[in-house]
Amino acid sequence: MPFTLATWNINSVRLREPIVLKLLQEEAPDVLCLQECKSPVDKIPTEGFAELGYKHMIARGQKGYNGVAILSRLPLEDVGDKDFAGLGHARHIAGRLENGVTIHNFYVPAGGDVPDREVNEKFGQKLDYLTEMRDWFHADKPGKSILVGDLNIAPREDDVWSHKQLLKVVSHTPIEVEHLAETQDAGGWVDITRQDIPEGQLYSWWSYRARDWDAADKGRRLDHVWATPDISNAGHSSRVLRDARGWEKPSDHAPVFATFDV
Repeated sequence: MPFTLATWNINSVRLREPIVLKLLQEEAPDVLCLQECKSPVDKIPTEGFAELGYKHMIARGQKGYNGVAILSRLPLEDVGDKDFAGLGHARHIAGRLENGVTIHNFYVPAGGDVPDREVNEKFGQKLDYLTEMRDWFHADKPGKSILVGDLNIAPREDDVWSHKQLLKVVSHTPIEVEHLAETQDAGGWVDITRQDIPEGQLYSWWSYRARDWDAADKGRRLDHVWATPDISNAGHSSRVLRDARGWEKPSDHAPVFATFDV
């Protein structure tokens, strides 16, 4: 059963409901994973999504920050969540499709501005979150699974606009890249986006601070689609919908897509 999946840090699902609807109408992924919903679950505007055929939703929410949701045209079973690093944040949810594929939707902490856990508690929380993800995947090896989300790390040199200039900037520091690699290795996860697009600069996030984000093009690939080895060869047609960064009242992230023939 082929299905197309998209992941998007929406930066407030209520504020940006119009562009979520636009994406669902124009791109029609079977499954849309959202991060940073910034809404309690009962306040997520589900009516418009359901009218477009997205009648299935599982979510974890909080007022004003964090929050993850999976919208689906396909039946979806809620199979739980994990509170990594004991932060009490709504940052993970997992759903299982009828074909047995489990989809993990993650929103890894951004980590603040200073890449030093001694002076920046948020950076320490980010590293601890990744460490607990790693340990979980070691202890309970995932199978027939897809992991998506805003992982808040651009791991490769060509995942950022300037490797040299961002080496000391949170999201591309060596210690973060190392932690992400260990997490990926622990689950045997395959980076589907880079399996499909192995070469070249590729971004999914552009700062609001840039006066003209498109012209400056100082992006980072913070949003990821991974799959376990047993289904990684079924993944294809990866792309970043860059145009969405220029829609009205946009998120600073663009949606990332992949199709799986499972």
